[in-house]
Amino acid sequence: MTATSAPSFSPDLFRFFRDLERHNNRAWFQSNKPRYESTVLEPAVRFVKEVEPGMAKMSPHIVADARPYGGSVSRIYRDVRFSRDKSPYRTNVGIHFAHAESVSSEEHLPGVYLHLEPGESMVSAGVWQPSAAGLGQIRDRIVAKPKDWSRAILQAPLTSEEAYVRVPAGYDANHEFADDLRRKDFVTSLKFSDAEVTAPGFRKKFLDAALRTDPVNRFLAGALRVPW
Repeated sequence: MTATSAPSFSPDLFRFFRDLERHNNRAWFQSNKPRYESTVLEPAVRFVKEVEPGMAKMSPHIVADARPYGGSVSRIYRDVRFSRDKSPYRTNVGIHFAHAESVSSEEHLPGVYLHLEPGESMVSAGVWQPSAAGLGQIRDRIVAKPKDWSRAILQAPLTSEEAYVRVPAGYDANHEFADDLRRKDFVTSLKFSDAEVTAPGFRKKFLDAALRTDPVNRFLAGALRVPW
């Protein structure tokens, strides 16, 4: 099997997270840290490198930062300061391909996110929890360009569910996209089975899924006035 056809991730990744869920404590993690590095961290960093050219073709403004720490791959350590759940470690790994301007922007910007967790893996795209100003910009563009919005969500329907009870003041409660005008998030997600993630063709499957979500990201980038 060639390097390009080899699976990106092993079933050991999911086995590690199932074990971590049962033993989510520092002593267990420290003794299993080499296992985490070899089955989760190193393959995730390698995956970022492998898909970077494909992501750049989709948008030159997407960042694929292949560093083990401080890059696209999320930290295993949870911030428990304000959480009732004091488990110190994440039982999943996230790979965030962020917009290049997200570092300098106070607004949440469009991007692509790969979430790997036993039975819950998915690729997501869009904008999560935009500011009040960002929400207004997105709503205004939906109203101004309903056909463009219709085409975007036809290819990648939104899956986020959090919404206001009523259409905000200033917008038509009977608008054809009234449900979208009530949204707090604009996120679309496509799920992967564990078997898909660990199969040799997962790199292509991921890039195809990211490309499918691209119209939503492109529309939202236009609304928020950032390049795509």
